[in-house]
Amino acid sequence: MSAPAARFDRGHTDDLMSFLAAGPSPYHAVATTAARLEKAGFRQVAETDAWDGTSGGRYVLRGGAIVAWYVPGGAEPHTPFHIVGAHTDSPNLRVKPQPDSGAHGWRQVAVEIYGGPLMNSWLDRDLGLAGRLTLRDGSSVLVNVDRPLLRVPQLAIHLDRAVSTEGLKLDKQRHLQPVWGLGNDVREGDLISFLEQEAGITAGSVAGWDLMVHPVEPPAYLGRDRELVAGPRMDNLFSVHAATAALTAVATSGAALTRIPVLAAFDHEENGSQSDTGADGPLLGSVLERSVFARGGSYEDRARAFAGTVCLSSDTGHAVHPNYAERHDPTHHPRVNGGPILKVNVNNRYATDGSGRAVFAAACEKANVPFQTFVSNNSMPCGTTIGPITAARHGIRTVDIGAAILSMHSARELCGADDPFLLANALTAFLEG
Repeated sequence: MSAPAARFDRGHTDDLMSFLAAGPSPYHAVATTAARLEKAGFRQVAETDAWDGTSGGRYVLRGGAIVAWYVPGGAEPHTPFHIVGAHTDSPNLRVKPQPDSGAHGWRQVAVEIYGGPLMNSWLDRDLGLAGRLTLRDGSSVLVNVDRPLLRVPQLAIHLDRAVSTEGLKLDKQRHLQPVWGLGNDVREGDLISFLEQEAGITAGSVAGWDLMVHPVEPPAYLGRDRELVAGPRMDNLFSVHAATAALTAVATSGAALTRIPVLAAFDHEENGSQSDTGADGPLLGSVLERSVFARGGSYEDRARAFAGTVCLSSDTGHAVHPNYAERHDPTHHPRVNGGPILKVNVNNRYATDGSGRAVFAAACEKANVPFQTFVSNNSMPCGTTIGPITAARHGIRTVDIGAAILSMHSARELCGADDPFLLANALTAFLEG
């Protein structure tokens, strides 16, 4: 572990909070990321166009995923890549194809459970609605109703006395449908008509939608000394923000780069990554290969570039919980504000091995950033990330890292206020090569 870094940059943490608030859906998160890349001189390229091999920053948008890269001047076709991988999606409640429902004088929105949310954290919370509306001409419009619109009301204790002794038991189908108004009749098309008005588009023009609810309470500093940050979607916009900051810093630094820095932020990590915008899809491999070929490379150059490539799979991990310390490995207790974490699992739930540890340790040492190690308690199942998927699908060395938080998969999660700055600095050092 390297020497402690300086006190965190409050401006960077403020910026993370703004980024979290601006990303109520993966589509909003990638739009916000793209805007930051554009400001740093990157330009969007279409997958249907021919690509050129000139230097500079480029990015590809596909749904809720974005891949961005910066080709330095003089890069060879076989120049390896340094990649930071992350994901844009978070567990939540998503609107069903027939959303208008209700009963007993209440108008409700039918939702489906996405990923593995802590369902109790969505109860009695003011919720907004955001996502993507697809129009009849095939184009898409983002919509974000970022004000109290829906609520999942919990049953009063007077009607469920057992909750205090047996715990809360929620049925995913019956107990998590939010209310958004009053009325005895279910009016088909009511929700989408409302959202068309909110988005300022012509009535009846929406042909499809990808919508999800989100808590409208903004991120906030917490604690006597404001050492903590509470907010939504830290898993995993925390890493997307850090990687975006790192990539733009490297691209605008003027430093001589020996690797091509890449940001790959995927969708659908929370339900297995198996989609055209997920880490188990072809998006990243296609972008990397086309970058090689656009610079005049051959399949041999592609093989050489991939052989020297390293990916840091950056995701949140578990800080030691003060009320449940027995759930953690007794010798591995990551703490918030202790710097980024290296995630290890010998059964390849994480992709880290000894050589990967050396890569991350070198980046942290260069950035003067301390780091910690996470490993699961042997008696507890271990989660996984895009790391093993990336390593297996593309044959590139991958290291799982991240930031320690509490309340993972809650509607509001908790991190240390120092850690966003520390993670971004470590990722910057890594992308610099």
